[in-house]
Amino acid sequence: MIKVERKDVADPGIDEKVKNLNPEKIEKTINWVLGKEAAARLKAYVQTCIHCGLCSEACHYYLSHDRDPSYAPVAKVRQTLWEILKRKGRVDGESLKRCARIAYTECNLCRRCSMYCPFGIDIAYLISIVRRMCHLLGVVPQYLQARINSQMATMNSEWLTQDDWIDTAQWQEEELRMEIKNARIPLDKEGAEIMYSLHSVEVKFMTQLIANIAKIMTVAGIDWTIPSTDGWDNTNQAMHGGDFETMGMAVRKHFEAAFKLKVKKIVMNECGHAFKAMVYDGSRWLGWKESPLPYVHAIQFYYELIRDGKIKIAKKIKEPVTVQDPCNLVRGRGLGDMLRYIINATCEDFRDMTPRYEHNYCCCSGGGVLHADKPWKTVRLEGSRIKAEQLKATGAEIAITACHSCHKGVHDLIDHYKLGMHVKFLSEILVEVMEIPEELRVAK
Repeated sequence: MIKVERKDVADPGIDEKVKNLNPEKIEKTINWVLGKEAAARLKAYVQTCIHCGLCSEACHYYLSHDRDPSYAPVAKVRQTLWEILKRKGRVDGESLKRCARIAYTECNLCRRCSMYCPFGIDIAYLISIVRRMCHLLGVVPQYLQARINSQMATMNSEWLTQDDWIDTAQWQEEELRMEIKNARIPLDKEGAEIMYSLHSVEVKFMTQLIANIAKIMTVAGIDWTIPSTDGWDNTNQAMHGGDFETMGMAVRKHFEAAFKLKVKKIVMNECGHAFKAMVYDGSRWLGWKESPLPYVHAIQFYYELIRDGKIKIAKKIKEPVTVQDPCNLVRGRGLGDMLRYIINATCEDFRDMTPRYEHNYCCCSGGGVLHADKPWKTVRLEGSRIKAEQLKATGAEIAITACHSCHKGVHDLIDHYKLGMHVKFLSEILVEVMEIPEELRVAK
């Protein structure tokens, strides 16, 4: 028996939108998705699942809510997609509201549950189908939809103009030149080895991360550039919202910027979902077998710089540290060893989590849940209690993340659960410990 007890959360993007829907439109839209987009893969999963519940213990929401069965992955599918299938798409507005809440705010699409399913059913895919239906019906959390609207209008998720980005680049370059001789943030350099790919949050709120990568590139002697025009931002909230058309548009624009600059590969910042959009979901939606240019995450890039001696470590962080495994990068890409190589090279007292690597718990912020934003923050924090307990058990003073969603999510957890640590990106660790050659130092 599934008990479903939830606090009411007001979200105009869901509550008001369902008021404008009639049963005919809901049924038609749902059946279009089921018949035209989902097809055999959905049928195989639905017919294979035996409702055993072995996925339950894998879910951070389930564990954080004292094993309330309504938070189990199989229960989430049962309350949404299976109910939709049972009714053949004939669901009302209240049912659609429940589907939107579960799909957007009670599942991070982290895929940890699929590892524990005896048949390997991709439950995140099933929940993504629900999100797709909700998007086509216009029922999406308001804050998440605002970011998608920004992606459509400005080709970035923070409503930034091109002047905003260029001004920020010039400002950070000036700041960096006070420390590093002739440091550059080279815009539109045709034929460079690497196009560096930014996150729009770095331009609007965390500008020091742009200076960090410029410092790393300069010390390592990398031939690099960043486009000044549309395509510099790699974020893709449209993927989370179920708006695959906008997702594909953003991915295409990103690669077109790289083609225009004639670079050999793209290196991206510390973000998990953007990597997933570029290499997997977005590329597949566009009909590409794989991304058209080599696409390297910051974890791999930093690992190779240290391994190959292009940056040298002058000292190590002495405070005890732990690391969060981003779902899309460790469970989804297998970068766990490279991540730990960097940390062991830069930190004296590394305290890994239990469980770790692909078995690590999701931070409860990825998959767009973080960007459902303010109305759902308490729901998110309650759903990640198990992660807070896991962090606390390490006794670390610094939690290292290599993902923007993880960074913000872990920061909120530390604040809410009073864990007494702080969060750092890998680039923040690297610029603190790496050796700066004397010839690059600005005389004091």
